[in-house]
Amino acid sequence: MALLKRSSQPAPDSEGRMPLMEHLRELRNRLLIAAVAVVVGIIIGWIFFDPVWAFIKEPFCETPQAQQLRVGECTLTYGGIFQSFFLTLKVSAMVGIVVASPVWLYQVWAFVTPALYRNEKRYSIAFLGLAIPLFVVGAMLAYIIMDTSLAILLGFAPSDTVAIIQIDEYVNYVLIMVVIFGISFELPLLLVFLNIIGVLPHATVKKHRRWVVFAMFVFGAVITPGGDPLTMMALAAPMVVLYFLAEFFMYVREKRMPATEDFSHLDDDEASPLVEDSTALDTTSADDERPGEDSGSTR
Repeated sequence: MALLKRSSQPAPDSEGRMPLMEHLRELRNRLLIAAVAVVVGIIIGWIFFDPVWAFIKEPFCETPQAQQLRVGECTLTYGGIFQSFFLTLKVSAMVGIVVASPVWLYQVWAFVTPALYRNEKRYSIAFLGLAIPLFVVGAMLAYIIMDTSLAILLGFAPSDTVAIIQIDEYVNYVLIMVVIFGISFELPLLLVFLNIIGVLPHATVKKHRRWVVFAMFVFGAVITPGGDPLTMMALAAPMVVLYFLAEFFMYVREKRMPATEDFSHLDDDEASPLVEDSTALDTTSADDERPGEDSGSTR
């Protein structure tokens, strides 16, 4: 409902086209600003490619397999003429998206803000302030455990073999790990948001708690690229902790809310007695219109 409330837009014409056109024009302008910011970030990433690449390559260099091709040197391979160019472009794009994140996040925020009520704006600012740190924490956790995870995965190879890891494959692995961990840390925040807007009550979360925790471990085992136990536990355990923190927030929030009539005992198909006596309601409405107090009446 809140998305329909855009007081800053001009009044619609007889066919209701003007608000839509203004909406699309605003969306176009904000997408253009975000795209320009990302392009500038990509240029910055291209200029500083070497230190960024050294940072990305560090987890692999910590593994014994990194020095199998050249002793004492961390070595990755590539197998195509254009692969090195596309690698530089991909890494620069990653840097560009991160560097330009304040700009495009603000554009998203500025586009959505006019459609929100005052309390929704307050909560959305808090969510935006928490979402970025949570994503960064998840991405850094992925980076920290990546060397151990790689060592476990590459350690299954026989001792008389040599690991020839291509650059593109390794960058994809790093990108998938960072994105998966970062987004996974946002899921408890999404639960809190759904609770605040009234879609997900605490009773529902509490009822399905065991299944949710089990699903988080299954999710950690399936979604991670390697599927090794360390990566699964490193992803699932923080998610479970954040889930319990989100559930605690829901519990405290609902306890502080004004007490309302409880309809939880009713069946899903049973109508709640919102108005028990419609005649009493009509009588009350009639009593409000006292004789002689009508502003339009004449004595």
